[in-house]
Amino acid sequence: MQSNDEQYLGQSVEQILQTLPAKVSSAVSYWAEHAPDAPAISDHLGRDFSYRELAGEISESKAFLAQQGIEAGHRVMLVNENCVPLLVAILALSELGAWPVIVNARMAEDEIARIAGHCQPVAELFFLDSEAASRHWKRLDTSGVTDTISLGGGQAGMVMHDASDSGIEPEPGMEDVFCLIYTTGTTGAPKGVMLTHRNIMFIAAISGALRGLSQQDRIYLVLPVSHVFGLSAVFLSALHYGAHFVVADRFDPEIMTRTIREQSVTGIFGVPAMYAKLTDYIASAGLSKPVAPDLRFMYSGGAPLDPAIKQNAESTFGLPLLNGYGMTESGPTICQVRRFDRLASSSVGQPLPGLVTRVLGADGKEVRRGEIGELHVRGPSIMPGYFRNPEATRATLDEAGFLNTGDMVWEDEAGNLTIAGRSKELIIHSGFNVYPPEVEAAILDHPDVLLCAVVGETVPGNEDVVAWVQPRPGCQLSEAGLLAFLKPRLTAYKRPSRVHLVSQLPTAPSGKVLKHKLGKAD
Repeated sequence: MQSNDEQYLGQSVEQILQTLPAKVSSAVSYWAEHAPDAPAISDHLGRDFSYRELAGEISESKAFLAQQGIEAGHRVMLVNENCVPLLVAILALSELGAWPVIVNARMAEDEIARIAGHCQPVAELFFLDSEAASRHWKRLDTSGVTDTISLGGGQAGMVMHDASDSGIEPEPGMEDVFCLIYTTGTTGAPKGVMLTHRNIMFIAAISGALRGLSQQDRIYLVLPVSHVFGLSAVFLSALHYGAHFVVADRFDPEIMTRTIREQSVTGIFGVPAMYAKLTDYIASAGLSKPVAPDLRFMYSGGAPLDPAIKQNAESTFGLPLLNGYGMTESGPTICQVRRFDRLASSSVGQPLPGLVTRVLGADGKEVRRGEIGELHVRGPSIMPGYFRNPEATRATLDEAGFLNTGDMVWEDEAGNLTIAGRSKELIIHSGFNVYPPEVEAAILDHPDVLLCAVVGETVPGNEDVVAWVQPRPGCQLSEAGLLAFLKPRLTAYKRPSRVHLVSQLPTAPSGKVLKHKLGKAD
């Protein structure tokens, strides 16, 4: 596939690497010069900037932030939901060399406080378009060191801290750091992933080229940019190619369906749960087809794509739902189904050109094609490490620069990878290996199931397979009925020992189900 990749890219990976801009914000300057009146960004509140206007907003914000004493290497925490002022702030901090620490406002108060305590920001900005951010801001607006500022066409609450408390211990790779993204992780313990300008721009350039992004594209940005999928693979990738963004603060299936039709959206990105809810809404609303007449591609990522969700989305939109895979530590994209591939499976496609992958067995040796092993990857998008956590960095990156993803995969004859599950989520039931995505896919085949998650639960002498299931609204689903449905579809050792039916599964702001919080659902 390499020759086809180079045809999509228009040049070699080496040539792309040599021409990457120094900063992620450089794309705005380029388009402001070469297409100043082209539309750049719109949001749900009616703000609409051309590339020239966007460049002006970034310049003004950069000057203001510099006046506050913000310098290269300083961390600035951005508490947000998607909006134009947030994106302006990210790009202005890029120009300064300061590090945006991008935090979703829908996180709990204690979670945000822990991140602030770890990264020690010089400033915190709360984007007041968001009711959730406003609540966090009001909680802090009593100390006498806060202010309300105008930024990027909107308002933000600002808290300044003593810069002397925000020093950085020198570490390799820090000189080019663009941002900090704190991961939720499978354990719930967040780690600050340092991503460099080069990490991000490599993904922006490569993944965008493989998608055929151009100035003619109109991208619906609903994935939170506090998540690396929304930040890197969507926002900054499309910005690199001069596309127009339609920004939404949060996912609403009715609003999204109307927007992609009325505003001629050409590309959408989402997690599988988003597509499940979107197609469920379109079916229940009885909308006529084509639902999105100008749509030319749609991508899924951020969580395993179940075949039932893929099939429903493709039937609804008349397009292939192209799958991808990555993690925060890889900037994020590792694999991506190419836009002209029509894979019937839920494979995540081939690795991006420029990345080196290996699939290792328990003995540390590479497995044969078709066998399941743990995926390791090296390349220009891999993080330099975790902020102020060298132990975790050493546990994740080996001396040769390979990132241990912790994901179990297998490779088909065409070189496409399929995710079997997380190595830490592998369930060993009665001596047999059970991979949760396989069980989840069978459960999602039931017409009354909207979302599900499968986990292992330790019992004396064994590990049980336990399913958490969110039925479709208005459906009368029972544990017995679901287990009867699964009996002919799964071998006995793979069938859930118990099924918990809940009205709402716990999810991250990106829509990803948080398995470590199962049991806290209703």
